[in-house]
Amino acid sequence: MIPLFEHYPTLAQKLPFVSLGQFPTPVEKLNRLGRELGLEQLYIKRDDKSGTPYGGNKVRKLEFLMGQALKSHVKEILTFGCAGSNHALATAVYAHRIGIRSISMLLPQPNALYVRHNLLFSYHCGAELHQQRTMISLIIATVHQLLRHCLKYGRFPQIIPPGGSNALGGIGFVNAAFELKAQIENGEIPEPDRIYVALGSMSTAVGLMLGLKVLNLKSRVIPVRIVNRKIAHRKNVHRLFKKSNALLHSLDPCFPLCRLTRHDVQINHHFFGQQYALFTEKGMQAVALMQKFADLKLEGTYTGKTFAALIQDARTQDLKNKVILFWNTYNSRDFSKIIAHLNYRKLPPGLHSYFTDPVQPLDQILTQ
Repeated sequence: MIPLFEHYPTLAQKLPFVSLGQFPTPVEKLNRLGRELGLEQLYIKRDDKSGTPYGGNKVRKLEFLMGQALKSHVKEILTFGCAGSNHALATAVYAHRIGIRSISMLLPQPNALYVRHNLLFSYHCGAELHQQRTMISLIIATVHQLLRHCLKYGRFPQIIPPGGSNALGGIGFVNAAFELKAQIENGEIPEPDRIYVALGSMSTAVGLMLGLKVLNLKSRVIPVRIVNRKIAHRKNVHRLFKKSNALLHSLDPCFPLCRLTRHDVQINHHFFGQQYALFTEKGMQAVALMQKFADLKLEGTYTGKTFAALIQDARTQDLKNKVILFWNTYNSRDFSKIIAHLNYRKLPPGLHSYFTDPVQPLDQILTQ
């Protein structure tokens, strides 16, 4: 039984859930990297190991979202992302595992090697891939696909929002806070002062905030924005927090209603760069530093930028004696052998350019 259900057994009876991942994920102290940054207590939460054959932060959300799909007896799931979306890939991987077809509605993004890898793995898992050039055309294409699949299979696919971020998906990270509390009690990590995490579709950070509030932990989440400011901002964080909290309270009145103050939401907006998925020099320097001193792989879209924010705070603020936790949301499972034999020409023609066009310059530096 997951930690959230152990504390609130009524939720176990009422919430849809399917076990997909491998939890708890480890917490490790980064001694060499901590010394390099002047941090005596730097830790990492290894959500990169959350599942096989694909890890990362999306697995926690999908345990509830896929649980809903199974409960509703749907045959298909439709979700959204950019071409290299980790969420779209994770959805394809775990939908395939439980016998549900997946449809990915995609938008363009700056090219990178991980885009190629994610597209091929999604194809391997049987995902139906569609890319549109603009948001308007994506909306029109989504309506078309919903109608087409409804006519074909007799019912609409279940829609999962971008990043798996809604009140239900966010419960995965409410549970993650309960998991962290158990690790604190077991002596695996002192109670963190700060938890650095990427802020994209928001439910990872928001779920952690809610779980920490319920548990009365002092840890403060530092969300580092990696998407357009129109998507991730204080008002939307508060809105998602209230929706997630209200859902859990409605299912079990013993689950308290919490208040998120202005002080609780301190978003770092300084590391986004010029465009979503466009790597930055500071982000790639952070990737290199993590690789050199901890032998751990980050990437340029999410975790590199998030760790860059942690580095700057370590160098400009007095954090020497603070307990700092970096929540690694990136997948570290190697699926290269699975996709090695696949030919990109089997993908829809609109996606071929990611394999024929050069990757962005900073990604070339990463892979040298």
